[in-house]
Amino acid sequence: MNGLFYRGPSLEKLHTDYALRGRIDEKAPIVSTSSVVVNAPVDRVWEVMSDLRGWPAWYPQYRVLDLTEMAPGAFFRWQLGSMKITSRFAVIDPGRELTWTGVVFGYKAVDRHLLESLDDARTRVTMSESLAGPFASVLYGPDKLREGHERYLSALKAEAEK
Repeated sequence: MNGLFYRGPSLEKLHTDYALRGRIDEKAPIVSTSSVVVNAPVDRVWEVMSDLRGWPAWYPQYRVLDLTEMAPGAFFRWQLGSMKITSRFAVIDPGRELTWTGVVFGYKAVDRHLLESLDDARTRVTMSESLAGPFASVLYGPDKLREGHERYLSALKAEAEK
């Protein structure tokens, strides 16, 4: 199958068969995984990461536009730079995992954030994402996605370590 035209599973299938089961779409044309070790306990990292309305204070590129509740199945709208994204929470496991699906301009994504408590009150945060849609790899590309993740993780680390 040509990656340029890969549309992947429907958004609903991505939500139920992938995100809810702790998976991203590994066949998507754009897949990225990045990690960082934060010198803070997992509860502190979760507190910062899960406060979506507080994102702009430490990562100005993210801004929540509409969030009624943070619960599995709930929708929220947010902005990454100039892109407005509609997402749906899949997994909210405090101190362990925050996963959602989203769509922007017809491109479908699964975003997964895993937290792992390490020795000495440190936390490993791993961010994985799959992105699919026609010409996704040409228009956006895995390097650009990875760079964005690494900027986000660096900002999350700095804020959680304050």
